[in-house]
Amino acid sequence: MDLPDQVLELRRELQEVARVRLGGSGIERDREGVFWREGWQVCAEAGVLSLAVPREDGGRGLGLLATIVAMETLGEEVDDLGLLFAINAHLWAGVIPLVHFGTPAQKTTWLPGLLDGSIVAGHGATEPDAGSDVFCMNTTARRDGTDWVLDGTKSFVANGPIADVLIVYAAAEPGRGELGLSGFLVPRDTKGLQFGEPLDKMGLRSAPSGTLVLEDCRIPGDALIGSEGGGAACFNCSMEWERGAILAMHVGRMSRQLDEVVRFAKTRRQFGQPIGAFQSVANRVIDMKLRLETSRPLVHRIGILKDQGRQAMLEAAMAKLHVSEAAVQSSLDAVQIMGSRGYLREGVVERDLRDALGARIYSGTNEMQRVMIARLLGLPSSLPERRSPEAPEG
Repeated sequence: MDLPDQVLELRRELQEVARVRLGGSGIERDREGVFWREGWQVCAEAGVLSLAVPREDGGRGLGLLATIVAMETLGEEVDDLGLLFAINAHLWAGVIPLVHFGTPAQKTTWLPGLLDGSIVAGHGATEPDAGSDVFCMNTTARRDGTDWVLDGTKSFVANGPIADVLIVYAAAEPGRGELGLSGFLVPRDTKGLQFGEPLDKMGLRSAPSGTLVLEDCRIPGDALIGSEGGGAACFNCSMEWERGAILAMHVGRMSRQLDEVVRFAKTRRQFGQPIGAFQSVANRVIDMKLRLETSRPLVHRIGILKDQGRQAMLEAAMAKLHVSEAAVQSSLDAVQIMGSRGYLREGVVERDLRDALGARIYSGTNEMQRVMIARLLGLPSSLPERRSPEAPEG
């Protein structure tokens, strides 16, 4: 697919920024689980945080396709997928819900800082007993005068340890499932909000995640994002954009990975010839190329649909499923081709594999993506029928 000239120019700009200001190895940050604040600010200054936000809301107004290409470009150029994961969590779980559901006052208060990088957004949806069944959550929201009081525990809160504001989902009407959910903007310094220690993850280690405890957490009535009981619509909107865009960084990494493997297969010699001459090695490289070329259009398609104001729930689920599985398998092939060098932690492909494995779990497990795809194709499902509002178009 030919990209618009404006998007191609954006790609060239970000390549230059990445090579000049985002170079170097991320090995130490990965090992120590350290968030790269300087890299975050460089991306903000380059406009990455505002690409998908309309101009009337203070963004660059270039749309989702441009943002997807930006993430793909950074995934190829930057040696820190954890940073890119944190940016994606900030954008799709924080910024986009605010753009689509926030009040003018909420946008005025939060969007400027969210777009210039001075404010980091986090996302509180998953709970210890509500993972894939995210609408079966135990966190409650009750009215007390004009205020709301939140109680509950959130786990795997993306950006939690560094977030300045969080969008937290809670049951305002317990017993009504997704129809009783509401979303709330909760600043970090809110009384009754407690953060746990950062989680020690397998991959994406420089993207901090943690637990969140809300105990008599009081927030004003105007902290409600969207309508009361409209949390499912807000959450679905967030996930549609996220599933489509967050995998773009893995597409970029698969492209870089392929280049590295091809170079290795051409220069590494065994039995008097390059290992790429062996069919078993060449076939793995070919499979890596096929996965890359089938992944890219799936992800780009979501950007095109959303920029046209159309829904892309099916396309997002398919892209999330396919690209995450492709990223894992290509990383396994890269490790196998590079042998002991691929197995060492000082290398890149070992980290690629650990980072890719998370993609099969976050934004809804791949098993749940298959359930969603089947439903959207009209097939019968063994799970209870959901009546949650769909994400808004656009």
